[in-house]
Amino acid sequence: MGVTVEVHRVYRYPFEQVVASYLRKYPSPMEKHVTAVETVEEKTDSSTGIIYRRRIATCQNVIPEILRKVSILKVPDIYLEEESWLNMQKRNMAMKTHCLTWTQYASLSEESVFRESLENPNWTDFTQKGRISVTGAGLLNCVLEAFAQSFLKQGVRKGIKIMETLLQEQCE
Repeated sequence: MGVTVEVHRVYRYPFEQVVASYLRKYPSPMEKHVTAVETVEEKTDSSTGIIYRRRIATCQNVIPEILRKVSILKVPDIYLEEESWLNMQKRNMAMKTHCLTWTQYASLSEESVFRESLENPNWTDFTQKGRISVTGAGLLNCVLEAFAQSFLKQGVRKGIKIMETLLQEQCE
């Protein structure tokens, strides 16, 4: 089946400032579940100037203890891989993220874009679409998907709040 979460947000800050804040957003005391983010690859295409980054995020396993009775869910950390393409000339950054943990039972994918706002060139539009589907867990599939959807929505709200805080701190 699967569940989807979508968000659109306008940051009233210039693109360069928003991207800089995003790239230093985690780890942060404002989000205790993301414990590390490591850039494992970074390169610039000399013909286009596009900066490609691949980062691995380490997140605490937030699945409720009762569900961790299932052995495959009993892991301390979850790993996510994020790839991004930053085009400063066109003032946009596209990102794709997927989960590296539990790939045989679940798929989590997320596509996000930061781009200069059409409404105001000093603002930045952010769109994100995430999808989770769980298979192979029998009757738990729907329970895990519902939990994941709730956690993702909460995470999106928290991520936006962290971004706003970082952006405001830059202006002070």
